[in-house]
Amino acid sequence: MISNLTKPISKKLLFAMLIVAVGAEVLLYLARYSYLASTLYDAVMVSSFFVGWKIYRRLGYESVQQKTKRQRILQFTGSFLIFFVGSTIINIYSSAMFTDFNDDYDQYVEDYTDNQSFAAEDDDIVAADGPVWAFFDKVDMIGGDLYTDALAGLEEVWRLCYIILLLMVFKKIFRRRWESGSRDIFLMFALFLTSIIFGIDHTLDAEQPWSIKLGAIVTFGNMGLLLGLILLWTRSLWLTVIVHSLYDITATLSWYYIDYAVEFFALVVLFVHVVLFSLEKMHQKLPMDMQELSNQPEEKGTESF
Repeated sequence: MISNLTKPISKKLLFAMLIVAVGAEVLLYLARYSYLASTLYDAVMVSSFFVGWKIYRRLGYESVQQKTKRQRILQFTGSFLIFFVGSTIINIYSSAMFTDFNDDYDQYVEDYTDNQSFAAEDDDIVAADGPVWAFFDKVDMIGGDLYTDALAGLEEVWRLCYIILLLMVFKKIFRRRWESGSRDIFLMFALFLTSIIFGIDHTLDAEQPWSIKLGAIVTFGNMGLLLGLILLWTRSLWLTVIVHSLYDITATLSWYYIDYAVEFFALVVLFVHVVLFSLEKMHQKLPMDMQELSNQPEEKGTESF
């Protein structure tokens, strides 16, 4: 996989990857001063989808394609459950070790829900002007949250761009070590470094005391490391993007719209995982000829003679 990640790339693709990796961080920092920078950051995240489409096969996606539909769904449910459990442990650890960050985060959630409550009250006032205005105000309020959380999943394209760029740098600087075949250490270092940067990025758009920044870097850095491990385990960029987006969406829903939305969604995913896992085990116990027969699509419109 490492050799595949470091295959030669065109100058245009290299420039696009640098924009996604480095440019996004510059815009994120400037977002604390400029609303335009925040808007441009969202634009870079949207455009990163097309960059991801150019590089996702470098993870060895062809091997993932050979899996059955049930196996791919199992891989998604397993990945989401791993991230849910891991992020829960990380949050518990951060709550105990970084009280300033935890208090600041709780205040942020409280302020967010208060703003949503005011928006809901405004909707009641606007509703008197007509149901159409009330509908679009509700779409703006909920849709804005879902849009932002969906874009957050594309941060995994940012991560993959960074990993590829770092591996290419390591390949140039440590040529002798690279040619000797000991390359896994470079991949692990790139993953660890991008996880730290991922944590730092969550502190760029606002000025905060170091006691809060440190907690944010450790918390989000660990979550980034977990997502990076899922990326390398599944070798599927888009699966990791979906896991990241869905977790952020359900987390936001749980703040105001639906209490414990993350936990409820995780229970549904767990149920689906258990059912499909049981079916997969039953399928594996079938004789080989029966497995091949069950995997073949049914032929329609044939006649027997």
